Amino acid sequence: MEFLSAVSGIVWGPYMLTLILGTGVVLMVRLGGMPILKIGYGFKQLFRGRKAESGEGVITPFAALMTSLSATIGTGNIAGVATAIGLGGPGALFWMWCSALVGMATKYSEAVCAVHFREVDDKGDHVGGPMYYIRNGLGENWRWLAILFAIFGAFAGFGIGNGVQANSVSSAMNNAFGVSETVTAVVMMALVALVLIGGVRRIADVATRLVPMMAILYILAGVTVLLLNIGGIPDALALVVKSAFSSEAVGGGAAGTAVMLAIQFGVARGVFSNEAGLGSAPIAHAAAKTDSPVRQGTVAMLGTFIDTLIICSITGLAIIVTGVWDGEAKGAAMSQAAFASSLPYGDILISLGLCVFAFTTILGWSYYGERCAEYLLGTRVIVPFRVIWVAVVGVGAISELEAIWLVADILNGLMAVPNLIALLLLSGVVAKLTREYFDRAGD
Repeated sequence: MEFLSAVSGIVWGPYMLTLILGTGVVLMVRLGGMPILKIGYGFKQLFRGRKAESGEGVITPFAALMTSLSATIGTGNIAGVATAIGLGGPGALFWMWCSALVGMATKYSEAVCAVHFREVDDKGDHVGGPMYYIRNGLGENWRWLAILFAIFGAFAGFGIGNGVQANSVSSAMNNAFGVSETVTAVVMMALVALVLIGGVRRIADVATRLVPMMAILYILAGVTVLLLNIGGIPDALALVVKSAFSSEAVGGGAAGTAVMLAIQFGVARGVFSNEAGLGSAPIAHAAAKTDSPVRQGTVAMLGTFIDTLIICSITGLAIIVTGVWDGEAKGAAMSQAAFASSLPYGDILISLGLCVFAFTTILGWSYYGERCAEYLLGTRVIVPFRVIWVAVVGVGAISELEAIWLVADILNGLMAVPNLIALLLLSGVVAKLTREYFDRAGD
């Protein structure tokens, strides 16, 4: 455990965070700030994409974003934000915002490459993601990097996208309602199996119904907490900005150390939440029915905006404005305390939100892992993969396999390396496609 913890610390340490942020900055510069300037255009394409567009693909652009969000809106939005603030101080929220802004360029570029370099598999489905744009965009000499990503992605999902999420649900149900872990395990296995039978279309169908509903309800509850504490919001925002650059972030420690902790935990938990740079989201966007990689890219970048700049911000500000960030509660318990301090049954609401968020994450990541496994072994692996995936849901719900979760966390971080290398090398292609698209559109 000590060895794995040390490796995880290296994988998610300063070098990785610098690579993730640096790639986002490079892409944002090469795109001329387009992801920020075109947020309104992205929402326009999102609502337009609720219906199937012309072009090849399997699911609507809207469904592709909801599938992507089903995997990203999860425990990171509740427990992850609280952990970042608890360890890095309120200033960590500021650095989450910064990572999200440049992360929009990363997410945009991932989706553009995914659609531009996607393929059609033996079953007639459109498949894509880092493994395909590495091989098809960089050539056969880089095939080893594509294989590396697929291996990391296929195994990482069982931990970060499956077992950890299932365990979060069983713990929340047991603590809030006294439901045994075994009952939760059986119910979740059955629900996940029913969805996976229908493949990406069924996953997308469930995501388009659950994700908007759960996101809107959570946002409404969070905004209510903020409105009930509206007098403290200006001070909370001031504390966030001040703590991002001063020793007050961790209660009077050395200024340099405090700032580094705020940056480290803010960026790390931000990436954990929105997954910009990990290479997971473009696997979903590659299935979108669209005739333009750029149009899908503008929809994809909204995933980071919605996940971090809206949902994580609401959680973080609720924690800070209610004052619970400086108390004894940690992780998800901190978020529960913040909502319970202002809303009747606020802690129950957070528990239910955590369950739904985690369930949809399991669905989204099942598709990511399946596509990685398919790249390595072909379509014959799909059914066995789904069977194993459902079984791991049950194991995760009743077990505390910390070593396995740490290994998965390491593999999850390692996924980013091949993906970020490819994005940097393909940044010229992304910039060229973007210029050509907006020149034609005149927008």
